[in-house]
Amino acid sequence: MKMKTSDFDFKLPEKLLAVRPANYRDEARLMVVNRKTGSIEHKVFKDLIDYFNEDDVLIFNNTKVFPARLYGNKEKTGAKIEVFLLRELDAESKLWDVLVDPARKIRIGNKLFFDEDESLVAEVVDNTTSRGRTLRFLFEGSYEEFRKKLQDLGHTPLPKYMNREADADDADRYQTIFAEEEGAVAAPTAGLHFSKHLLKRLEIKGVDFGKVTLHIGLGTFAPVEVEDLTKHKMESERVIITQETSDLVNRAKSTRSNVCAVGTTTMRAIESSVSANGLLSPYDGWTNKYIHPPYDFSVATSMITNFHMPKSTLLMMVSAFAGHELIMEAYNLAVKEEYKFYSYGDAMLIL
Repeated sequence: MKMKTSDFDFKLPEKLLAVRPANYRDEARLMVVNRKTGSIEHKVFKDLIDYFNEDDVLIFNNTKVFPARLYGNKEKTGAKIEVFLLRELDAESKLWDVLVDPARKIRIGNKLFFDEDESLVAEVVDNTTSRGRTLRFLFEGSYEEFRKKLQDLGHTPLPKYMNREADADDADRYQTIFAEEEGAVAAPTAGLHFSKHLLKRLEIKGVDFGKVTLHIGLGTFAPVEVEDLTKHKMESERVIITQETSDLVNRAKSTRSNVCAVGTTTMRAIESSVSANGLLSPYDGWTNKYIHPPYDFSVATSMITNFHMPKSTLLMMVSAFAGHELIMEAYNLAVKEEYKFYSYGDAMLIL
């Protein structure tokens, strides 16, 4: 039976959208879903340690969120414009793909000023989509100084639904503790629940850690707007999988140890680079991998993920992994039990 986008719809009360994280990273709630038995347990995230043993592997996405939200003023009118940096197109000429808001005011040739002394200015050189523009930044100074300026002026790119300004807490909490490679405009949210203490306890237990990099773009969260879900197109995102991680994961597979993908972005990264015999291969490139039922997973035997929005590609992926009926049952239970959803929300472990 062919699945439709509406099969992934459910009623999500607005109060269940997490606007702030749990007080401590590893004290978010954890729903444990067992694919073999169909059982669903309610735990706390730090109980995760009970489900992993020596030589099991957790694969993390070590992408680092950069402060992608800038506020500028339009020349002449001074109108306040939000600029959301998506990706750097050319380092030398400081060309960037961005989204602007409100878009109707921003035309090719307009200039935007970002600080009092006008040391950072951007010129609109092209339109890309309804809200998308290409900007050329004008800045006197080295490339390193330019990037530092973007860091200093930028704000943590919290998802719009939170409806609040990012604060100092967010600079820390909307970043995993293992974030290393800068390039994401959204956090790999399943990883936000890991504390240094929990990682240490897992390490003492003999659990191994592998890292991949997938720089998350906004496309990850783009709603599926077609009823025939196979017609949805994913945006491409940059992926790096090292030989070291591949070796670690393949060794675990050869001994039938548990390989756990921490987050949907990690799952997409590893499923984008699988050899014919189901082993993980090193990779450095782009992926627009779109995983929805039915799908045969090659690498991971378990996954950790947050609770996702109705009709999202993320919900489709976890349904492909755990089975549609079981996931919809788990989600209806999550709503009833008032689990928190989305970026700062609670977590699910699928075994």
